[in-house]
Amino acid sequence: MIFKRVGNGRPYPPHGFTQSDWAKLPPRPIRLDQLVTTKRTLDLETLLAEDSTYYGDLFAHVVEYQNELYLEDGLHRALRAALHQRMVVHARVLRLD
Repeated sequence: MIFKRVGNGRPYPPHGFTQSDWAKLPPRPIRLDQLVTTKRTLDLETLLAEDSTYYGDLFAHVVEYQNELYLEDGLHRALRAALHQRMVVHARVLRLD
């Protein structure tokens, strides 16, 4: 299995982070098998695009909530990593209590 679990929606409270707020968080490697997705579907065109950077941030966005890591943005990056047989993706992690 690629991900810990495939979810549908965000089980954590709204955080109000903007793109510039996310950019202040340093990226770190996260194992794909520790991530719970928040989306069940993906646009294949986005996944297969050669220059896929999707809205400008090069790193996935992960929310840590109640000891779970939720992949909020960057599903296409995580799947590209898996297709290239990489076990980690670099992500910015927001910790919510």
